[in-house]
Amino acid sequence: MTPRGGIDQIDGVEDGVLRARVAAPPVEGAANQALLRLLAAELDVPRRDVRLIAGASGRTKLVAVEGIEPEALTERWPGLRI
Repeated sequence: MTPRGGIDQIDGVEDGVLRARVAAPPVEGAANQALLRLLAAELDVPRRDVRLIAGASGRTKLVAVEGIEPEALTERWPGLRI
């Protein structure tokens, strides 16, 4: 994830990892929350179903998404490592 990326958007998959940018700064969890909102919107699931599991202070995150099958994720973002 790239904080202060100017816009909230998914940039695609690179080396099995989903690349995203958010406009929010990495202050007090604002960028993490923006990322979770972005993923929920992209996947059309409630925000409460998207949780940050690991990586709160780094650029690489581990996120859990409930209410969606793994196949749907790889169909949406081919090459994504789950």
